[in-house]
Amino acid sequence: MIKVSNLSKTFNTSNSITEALHDVSFEVNKGEIYGVIGLSGAGKSTLVRCINLLEKPDSGKVYIDGEDLLSLDEKQLREKRRKIGMIFQSFNLLMQDKVIDNVCFPMEIIGIKKSEARSKALQYLKIVGLEDKADVYPNQLSGGQRQRVAIARVLASKPEILLCDEATSALDPETTKSILELIKDINKKYSITVIVITHEMSVIQEICNRCAVLENGRLAEENSVEELFRHPKSNAAKRLIFNSDNKVKNIEGGKIIRIAFEETNTTEPVIANLILEFKVPVSILESNISSISGSSKGQMMVQLPDDESLANKMIEYLRSNESIVVEELSNYE
Repeated sequence: MIKVSNLSKTFNTSNSITEALHDVSFEVNKGEIYGVIGLSGAGKSTLVRCINLLEKPDSGKVYIDGEDLLSLDEKQLREKRRKIGMIFQSFNLLMQDKVIDNVCFPMEIIGIKKSEARSKALQYLKIVGLEDKADVYPNQLSGGQRQRVAIARVLASKPEILLCDEATSALDPETTKSILELIKDINKKYSITVIVITHEMSVIQEICNRCAVLENGRLAEENSVEELFRHPKSNAAKRLIFNSDNKVKNIEGGKIIRIAFEETNTTEPVIANLILEFKVPVSILESNISSISGSSKGQMMVQLPDDESLANKMIEYLRSNESIVVEELSNYE
């Protein structure tokens, strides 16, 4: 449904040239929840603005349902954009207008009568669980409630595509989870194709089917979320999954490995069995369990003994267990 082909974008200022995107390509299937993840400065926001041509790329193509958006005239592009909704980190609500007026706004723009728009707006507010807040102002709502209003407003335009640009970054973890559940529910009920732009791996793991990893404006890796978690290939993906910002610098000693677990064996005593088998201690540097598309996945960072021969035997022993994934880490800090 959405095809991004060899997209590049450079920003020129009086002092510098910034290559925000370089030859980025990927495809999003109809009805899919697709993630784009990267650290600050990776080019995520530029990419999402290029998808709906709020930002015109220097080169490359953007296709929606096989139609090249760059070939459309202004009128045709406006029509196409009506099917592309966006929600933002900052909500972008009209603070001087009541909640219901915010939701009515896109309908009134296209000529729907005020009474009809109000009736439909109440239905959309019910979908997001805020029908009782119709006559209050946005500044009387919590951040999560404001984002729900923003989602209701997007639904009022009956989009086929929803672009979420860091839509949960300003929210606390519990509110983030509820908003993600709402987006999943909307995707399922209305078959809206969703692209989620984020720097948070937990968001990708919770909601997306597949994702692209951006680094310095380039596509570092693309895969299913599950496979990305099990076998990250690029350094950018590894940094995001290993959450390396929280690591202790310059760890010295034996080899460090990462063990990835499936849902069925997250409680298996893998490390205890390893110690019993070789009669030597190991150091657990980090361990956590994540939810990926409704299934539990675990990972553990372990430092093995200094003896390289022994460490290699321990790795071989672990890899004999086909239900786990074991990889050596050369850049763990």
